[in-house]
Amino acid sequence: MRIFRAAILVWLTLFASGAHSASKTILVLGDSLSAEYGMARGTGWVSLLEKRLKAENIDAVVINASISGETSSGGKSRLGALLEKQRPAVVVIELGGNDGLRGLSIRASEENFRSMINAAKKSRAKVLLVGMQIPPNYGRDYTDRFSALYPKLAKETRSALAPFLLAGVADRPELLQPDRIHPNAQAHPIMLDNVWPYLKPLLIK
Repeated sequence: MRIFRAAILVWLTLFASGAHSASKTILVLGDSLSAEYGMARGTGWVSLLEKRLKAENIDAVVINASISGETSSGGKSRLGALLEKQRPAVVVIELGGNDGLRGLSIRASEENFRSMINAAKKSRAKVLLVGMQIPPNYGRDYTDRFSALYPKLAKETRSALAPFLLAGVADRPELLQPDRIHPNAQAHPIMLDNVWPYLKPLLIK
């Protein structure tokens, strides 16, 4: 009887361990658009993502490593340590907006993104690249090359792509904060809807 009980305890321990390890970690590496800039905590699209996961019974944990003002260079420098610590199953890269607004080199941004994607894949994480666009006043050539960077990288690296985080938001002043740059709380459910169709398949495969 004691041997039987011991066997049951071992089985339960292994089962619990397996259930825990089945939980996937989603690492969001972003800028102010994902860091709830100017908003109450818990109202941004990343926080809403946690609620969406629970509602759809998807066993996943979200780590929001977003920092306001972050560039692709900053994300590149931080990602290695985050991958080692969090061991994510999926890495969501929401960066580049600050690169564009500062007029940084497209080539340099591309190299940074490629480095981040390669690092994530090397750690066996799936990658979701979140596309961004910048206002046309930066010049047609620059804005076109900037927008084209995301689908180009997604295709070349075989990564998933959410085409534009601010689709349905950027052209609606009522969904922006007074600075006319950052979305307000009403915009973030739309932003989540722009990401979710491309993120969900990475979690259920």
